[in-house]
Amino acid sequence: MSISMENPTDWLSRLLSFVPVSGRLDHRCFLGAPWRIDYGPSAPGQMPYHIVLGGSVVLDSGMGGPPQRLEAGDIILITDGAAHALHDGGSATPRPNHDRTTLNITVTENDGSGERLDMLCGTFLVAPAHVRMLRSYLPSRIVISASENSAAVARSVTGAQVAGLVRLMRVESANEHVGGLAMLNALSTAMFALTLRLASEGDGPADGLLALAGNPKLAPALTAMFNDPARAWTLPELAGRCNMSRATFIRHFQQRLDRSPIDLLTDIRMTVAANALRATDQSTGAVAELAGYQSEAAFQRAFKQHLGVTPAQWRKQERMGREAPKN
Repeated sequence: MSISMENPTDWLSRLLSFVPVSGRLDHRCFLGAPWRIDYGPSAPGQMPYHIVLGGSVVLDSGMGGPPQRLEAGDIILITDGAAHALHDGGSATPRPNHDRTTLNITVTENDGSGERLDMLCGTFLVAPAHVRMLRSYLPSRIVISASENSAAVARSVTGAQVAGLVRLMRVESANEHVGGLAMLNALSTAMFALTLRLASEGDGPADGLLALAGNPKLAPALTAMFNDPARAWTLPELAGRCNMSRATFIRHFQQRLDRSPIDLLTDIRMTVAANALRATDQSTGAVAELAGYQSEAAFQRAFKQHLGVTPAQWRKQERMGREAPKN
């Protein structure tokens, strides 16, 4: 079934309807320098995030790049789930950390007497089958600043919303209220959408979907593909929505996304198909049509190329996973 373009939904809402993301707050860190926390690679479907409430943090990404300093109000999302380390930036041997469990969260502390850190650490969760879509089209690191007294927050409605959400998380994590864990996880889930929104509005360099969304000339094509992936879009038609020639549209799209418009459209269609195979009993032919393929054979080939298995095998694997007993 095609989605009407008469009242299109914004691209981020559509993305999160195709690829639901939930949030979980794991730790609140109260540490004095010298301190260090090492994180191994995340499990499939997990993307760590860190919110600096007070003090400062140095991020070593483990990717060979220079260390990055984060100040109070900064939020970083490790989209690719890669190993990373956070530390105070000094050369002294870190003091041992120890965990203290409260009603709703785990508090990480040490006995360091130097500059104090206050930080929230959590995880954004997505079905492993869908994590490829996010990691392929979002930057591997997303950093935003939402310090309550910053100029960025003062001039941005989204910045003010992020700062307000962080304030709620700070208060909720400091108290042991009934329902606190549910509240913190719900706030974390909202944080994902607001982080992407603020990153797409930023003045700094962006790439992937954030670069497309932040470019008003290309955003109409992005909205069109997310709202009606089953439509037989042509490059001239998508270019026309952006008031560009076909060649100019392809060049600008490729520069910002590092992929072609057809690559993105295909990935959206495969996500739609995977969701339908998991959630419905529709035939493979019906799912192919839902995803914009007139030929079931062409759909079968595209699905296996993108996901490594046939639609029937995918459906079987997903159902076996849902039915497996939980330990």
